[in-house]
Amino acid sequence: MSSSAQAAQPSYIFIPDNVSSQLTVVDFLIQQFPHVSAETWHQRIKQSKIHWQDNSSLNLDTLCRPRQRVYYYREVQQETKVPFTERILFENDRFLIVFKPHFLPVTPSGNYVNECLVHRLRIKTGIETIAPAHRLDKDTAGLMLFTKLPECRNTYHSLFKDGNIHKQYQAIAKLTPEARSEFTQRGQQHWEIKDKLVRGEPSFLVKQTSGEANTHSKIRLIQVKGDYGLFELEPITGKTHQLRVHMLGLGMPILNDRFYPELQPKSEPTFENPLNLLAQKLAFTDPIDQQNHVFTCSALTLD
Repeated sequence: MSSSAQAAQPSYIFIPDNVSSQLTVVDFLIQQFPHVSAETWHQRIKQSKIHWQDNSSLNLDTLCRPRQRVYYYREVQQETKVPFTERILFENDRFLIVFKPHFLPVTPSGNYVNECLVHRLRIKTGIETIAPAHRLDKDTAGLMLFTKLPECRNTYHSLFKDGNIHKQYQAIAKLTPEARSEFTQRGQQHWEIKDKLVRGEPSFLVKQTSGEANTHSKIRLIQVKGDYGLFELEPITGKTHQLRVHMLGLGMPILNDRFYPELQPKSEPTFENPLNLLAQKLAFTDPIDQQNHVFTCSALTLD
């Protein structure tokens, strides 16, 4: 089911220093977003849908102000509704631990403006300042930490940026004969991967390349059933698609991965066959009150 939608929360774009102060804001937006027609930007300005950070509106003749933010509301003609529900698993006065379902983006992106986790949480809690402390791919399900207060956001974000939080994922993949044989003989199999990942083509993909490592993952095969295995994955670093590409590098891409090893054609989501990747555990010491926390959600299973 789809319907036209405008984002409830504004997005913004930063005007850099090298932009001429003689360039109008509307022409700057047209340059920055070539996929949106000039007519659309003109109409949005006339309808007061574009403004400065202080909420003062613009007109078609308003000139750029370098180092200022321009706020606008993303719009799509049809927004797909995600038929799965998030769950708040823990809440205190500073943060939430939330289970994100498969297929639901964390923040507005692509064809999703209000069908995203942050908007759903703001509606559910009535707290407009809720924000994610880290990222999770739209296709991945699992645990996320959201801050409630702007003054706490950097503190909890630093847990992830500085590697002071333990994250554990689970994944299901078809096994190589070698991995299955090794597990049969020894009852376990593990890998530690350090390599360099760079942007691929198209740019939302990544690929392994030679050079100094910028990623680090630990992967363990913990259960086997037929041709498939259940894995525990520990990302020491947090690069985009790191675990998906590291599993691919082992010759065992995650089940139902639409990006790796081969990008699948874009199509209307059917919400079937989700990526078998789950952020299953978060453990950390609260940087504010020093309390130790361990959060888990239901694990993946080999049917």
